[in-house]
Amino acid sequence: MRIGELAARAGTTTRTLRYYESRGLLPARRAVNGYREYGEEDLRLLRQIRTLQDFGFGLEETRPFVDCLRAGHPAGDACPASLAVYRRKLAELDELIGQLTDVRQQVARQLASAELAAEAEAPGGPEPRCELTG
Repeated sequence: MRIGELAARAGTTTRTLRYYESRGLLPARRAVNGYREYGEEDLRLLRQIRTLQDFGFGLEETRPFVDCLRAGHPAGDACPASLAVYRRKLAELDELIGQLTDVRQQVARQLASAELAAEAEAPGGPEPRCELTG
């Protein structure tokens, strides 16, 4: 298939495919007439890259998965290098979750403190709540 068809089937643009080619992630095979030619295996590579990017992996982090597929493994995550990237990404996500949990707790404490202060400042106690607005 040609580049336009591959881009359409992969849900991306020809510009993106050329960029992946320049980065060595997508093989650059040319027909006699100079047109780029791609096969189903290239579509599989692109789907792997897109899935990983949807999960938050950077383009370079997808390289071990692409290399694993190119090595003939049916899944791009069956190789040791791919597993190492998964482990690093999980550790990174765990760290981010920890940071977000800390921030959430701080914001919750600030909110509780602000609500108490607002109630204390309100003349006659807290304002009546409107049932229509919550």
